[in-house]
Amino acid sequence: MRLLTKAMKVSRSAYYAWAVRAAKPDLKEAKVVTVVKEMFYRSRRTYGSKRLSDELKSGGLSIGRFLTRRVMREEGLVAKGPKRFKPRTTDSRHNKTPSPNLLKETENKAFGPGEAIVGDITYLPMIGGRFCYLAMFQDVRTKRIVGWAIGQRMTAELVCEALRMALRRGFVKRGGIIHTDRGSQYASNEFRRLIARCRLRQSMSGKGNCYDNAQAESFFSRFKTELDVRIFSSVEEARSVAFDYIDCYYNRIRRHSTLGATIPDFERRLKTGRGNMEKPKTAFPHSHSHCY
Repeated sequence: MRLLTKAMKVSRSAYYAWAVRAAKPDLKEAKVVTVVKEMFYRSRRTYGSKRLSDELKSGGLSIGRFLTRRVMREEGLVAKGPKRFKPRTTDSRHNKTPSPNLLKETENKAFGPGEAIVGDITYLPMIGGRFCYLAMFQDVRTKRIVGWAIGQRMTAELVCEALRMALRRGFVKRGGIIHTDRGSQYASNEFRRLIARCRLRQSMSGKGNCYDNAQAESFFSRFKTELDVRIFSSVEEARSVAFDYIDCYYNRIRRHSTLGATIPDFERRLKTGRGNMEKPKTAFPHSHSHCY
């Protein structure tokens, strides 16, 4: 020991002090590991290092992305990612005239909340080889799922029910764009009458071009990935799980990388940035509920 301390040019007391510190667990590091793991599982294993770090900082913990990434690597925390996007062509074999693509015509416009809404339908597997269907509408600016519905069949009534939810909640502005693919449900007289009564503008993707509605497709990819795609026993169970994910998690808690915040925080920032912004006139004042 004397030779070692002499060779290192340190006193024996200094060496032993270092040895004791090295033997003690790093309490600060242990705390970082604990909070990173806790937040990772609170996010349903969907957050990568950037969103985890942002979430921790918003809670008052100054933990950078590189430290978060190292802890995740050392603890084997791997975020779930969506499957690679595979375009699907919508069955638009109907004789109805498609609406113009208003999103493409206004692609350089920065939409405000409620000014542009995208919608789509996806299938959810059920036991016995059956399926039920989820229709949803999402705000282009805030990413909020403003309305959704689940049913046993892909009908015009299903998409109307989802849009009516968005109307009741007040998330669609008068004159807002409702953009979807060219599916028969959206080209139906029932859906178009609802659009017209509520003074909205209908928009449709180009023929066979799923990328025109990529935002809606992206949500469904996330939805199925973050739910660990399961087989539902009934439509009621699928509806309950969708409510828990969409209204209790996605719209309230989930941090969106493109927004840098949860949806409520982002909407609050938009209002603050505009000063004393008046409450927007919606397409469906409660006193005019007959519009839908």
